[in-house]
Amino acid sequence: MPWLPVLHSEEEDRVHFAEVIGECEVLVARREGDPIAFIALKEDLVEHLYVQPEAQRAGIGSALLEAAKSRHPSGLQLWAFQRNTGARSFYAGHGFVEARLTDGSANEEREPDVLLTWTP
Repeated sequence: MPWLPVLHSEEEDRVHFAEVIGECEVLVARREGDPIAFIALKEDLVEHLYVQPEAQRAGIGSALLEAAKSRHPSGLQLWAFQRNTGARSFYAGHGFVEARLTDGSANEEREPDVLLTWTP
């Protein structure tokens, strides 16, 4: 997301990411043993869903999201930036609805975001 501000050094980002992911259940998709995608869940919150660009549009993100739904059959939620129309479209295609729009004042990036929820 090139439009996001750079707020931290690479090292700070690595430490933060490791701390956040360390508190999550993480499912990893691999190709020939190498990780190509993951989803990180903290209870019913999808903290991260990432698929390497060269592996996108092959159903991997969908499979990870379906696995998350099976682990949390009462529902899931996640935050996305409003400008991330690709992510919003992806999640809408998987039954997520927009529950709340914000002006971004509560996130570190100060970027307007949206809470998306899925309820079976």
